[in-house]
Amino acid sequence: MTEHETPKAEHTADGQAGHKEAGHDRSRHAEGPAPGDAAGQEPPGQEDGEQVGTGIETAGAAEAAIPELVIISGMSGAGRSTAAKCLEDLGWFVVDNLPPALIPTMVELGARSQGNVARIAVVVDVRGRRFFDNLRESLADLATKGVTRRIVFLESSDDALVRRFESVRRPHPLQGDGRIVDGIDAERELLRELRGDADLVIDTSSLNVHELRAKMDAQFAGEEEPELRATVMSFGFKYGLPVDADLVVDMRFLPNPHWVPELRPYTGLNEEVSAYVFNQPGAKEFIDRYTELLQLIAAGYRREGKRYVTIAVGCTGGKHRSVATSEKLAARLASQGVETVIVHRDMGRE
Repeated sequence: MTEHETPKAEHTADGQAGHKEAGHDRSRHAEGPAPGDAAGQEPPGQEDGEQVGTGIETAGAAEAAIPELVIISGMSGAGRSTAAKCLEDLGWFVVDNLPPALIPTMVELGARSQGNVARIAVVVDVRGRRFFDNLRESLADLATKGVTRRIVFLESSDDALVRRFESVRRPHPLQGDGRIVDGIDAERELLRELRGDADLVIDTSSLNVHELRAKMDAQFAGEEEPELRATVMSFGFKYGLPVDADLVVDMRFLPNPHWVPELRPYTGLNEEVSAYVFNQPGAKEFIDRYTELLQLIAAGYRREGKRYVTIAVGCTGGKHRSVATSEKLAARLASQGVETVIVHRDMGRE
């Protein structure tokens, strides 16, 4: 899953399937096809009197197609290489460790490739403050040229990162003469601004390689890019907040089915548990009003160019109320045309 290792999964509930359109599709995502050969590229230059420049604004007789651009970054050991490999298997042209100053040139070459390089993914790792200053300058330059870019940020907990580095007996790239945790702290601070700008944050703390690939497939395998993708994740507060959540919902204002003996063994996927939850005062009204609120938020995300949102729905243990609510909320979003994936993070941990 990472550049160094394949960690064991701590739980397997993350593999819950997504909602497609208005219905439920509970099949897991399969592995992507084997990567093909990358298309050839012509070096930039003057052609038929064309002025040398970005190569994006002019394209000779036919208008150049500006490639899609994805920036993959995140914590060292969190799975950047696995995410890049997944995109490569999906047909993306992937460049690892490309200096940020060369990203506009890479996009220019893709625009000149006559459609052979239509989707580009660039892996950016931590090198230093100046390195990320160059990245911001490059992204700003691309924005002025109308290039749409997305940032995928791979996150992981300190404990998980320490285990991964210790298992392969390699130092963290920023630890210097200190400890692994010192390097992790320095990297988090360096990446703080980039993480805030990310369109998609994936927490890999408890994911194995296949689960990370499934998440990437769910976001990028579609033939057409939807206006907005939503991940609805149930979780238990006693296991901690999901670090990749954009919005957090607390369902602990409803009675807990755990204290109903005949419902305790079941989960929120069971019809009896779901009926119990939504027969409580305020439950149906909450879904109605929160769905309306999400419509306003989704409209704002679209205006700002944000294509991904993770909605975390929590209860005490992540087994009953949060699961039932996540299923209901995801169905509402899917019925409104939002492509939705459901993840039950903590179901089965009790």
